[in-house]
Amino acid sequence: MHTDTERCVRAVRSKDARFDGWFFTAVTTTGIYCRPSCPVVPPKAENMTFYPSAAACQQAGFRACKRCRPDTSPGSPEWNHRADLTARAMRLIADGVVDRDGVPGLAARLGYSTRQIERQLLAELGAGPLALARAQRAQTARLLIETTTLPMAQIAFAAGFASVRTFNDTVREVFALSPTDLRARAPRTGPGTTPGTLSLRLPFRAPLNPDNLFGHLAATAVPGVEEWRDGAYRRTLRLPYGHGTVALAPRPDHIACRLSLSDPRDLTVAISRCRRLLDLDADPAAIDDQLRADALLAPLVDKAPGRRVPRTVDEAEFAVRAVLGQQVSTAAARTHAARLVTAHGDPVDDPEGGLTHLFPTPEALAAADPGALAMPRTRRTTFTTLVRHLADGSLPLGVDSDRADTRARLLALPGFGPWTADVIAMRALGDPDAFLPTDLGVRRAARDLGLPSTSAALTARAAAWRPWRAYAVQYLWATDSHPINFLPQ
Repeated sequence: MHTDTERCVRAVRSKDARFDGWFFTAVTTTGIYCRPSCPVVPPKAENMTFYPSAAACQQAGFRACKRCRPDTSPGSPEWNHRADLTARAMRLIADGVVDRDGVPGLAARLGYSTRQIERQLLAELGAGPLALARAQRAQTARLLIETTTLPMAQIAFAAGFASVRTFNDTVREVFALSPTDLRARAPRTGPGTTPGTLSLRLPFRAPLNPDNLFGHLAATAVPGVEEWRDGAYRRTLRLPYGHGTVALAPRPDHIACRLSLSDPRDLTVAISRCRRLLDLDADPAAIDDQLRADALLAPLVDKAPGRRVPRTVDEAEFAVRAVLGQQVSTAAARTHAARLVTAHGDPVDDPEGGLTHLFPTPEALAAADPGALAMPRTRRTTFTTLVRHLADGSLPLGVDSDRADTRARLLALPGFGPWTADVIAMRALGDPDAFLPTDLGVRRAARDLGLPSTSAALTARAAAWRPWRAYAVQYLWATDSHPINFLPQ
């Protein structure tokens, strides 16, 4: 979008927050860059230059605006709904792969050369993977500086910097303030903050309807791993350097996020996974406009706009839970999962509530005695085959997975039909166009609305909803009285 100068100028002049994260405005007369909704008086059009990423602005020598804090705007929705090389690379960078494994590690995960990755990202984003990761490190550093009392040296390494000097130089260059000055300007931590806990605000593009989003997570919560407590969804997180717990609560203009981490180096990854879980980088205006064009869907969209797709923090975990939920009730699926957690999950301490374990790894589940699994023989075969393929790496599931290839691999496994493969595509792989025409709730809602209720006819009608069919499923499900559709009280 940043190449459409006229449209960008209009968005800046109207301070339109819907475009935050889509592009960034660099002001040549001041040397700063802003989000489109920056509250200051817009500069003259001839003094604006537009970039597709904060990293590109920083690489061009611009520093972040102190008023609108463009480094904290929602992420571009492009990287979640697209499935091409650039989008997969951006999802991996957000997940900290460059910081942990370098650009060669990123290229190896994607199956391309480092030169190809560099060229592709530079062409589309104006910055290579190192610059993009550097911008992310700067944002992480700012969060730690402003929300913790950690010494600056610890923050430098927790944010992924190789040295304190590089940390100091980057913070000064990006924010035009030293780390000490940034901390001095930050609001004081409130008295309700638990020691060792980070309290953050996760931004999103309005509107956001929390009902099905948090309702689904609460209704399907696995005891010990997840819970709904005091108006927040809480769960444990398995992270690259350790583990953590998170509490996520909906607010009118943000998601309140409280994180407790065993290793602060996991902050960037934890935030990225929480945003992905809640689908916070979606563009509800584009999605709802497309679905509203169908006269039979329009009343559902108008009644409760901004529905998101509840996703996951761990793709392999969700695939396992999808199999456990085949042809059983939500309560039965939770019971099966809880037994596995108690038997094979790693214990954790949770001073705040009832979280007791991390969800078991595929390796731990692959080593389990199949005879101890309380499920029918055919589903037991499906389960053991899945966890074996996940454990040995022959079925890679991650933010970088090729969606079409992964779906085909899933369908080749015993016991995997279109519903299971597509619900994994929707919630684990983040495919915005995944569709469930055989789902009982979808078919019942379609019938009641006057839409075709047979699988083939409904799929044909849903072609007009592409590429947002996964969101159409959320609106169709919302016509039911199932607990997944209601924000817990």
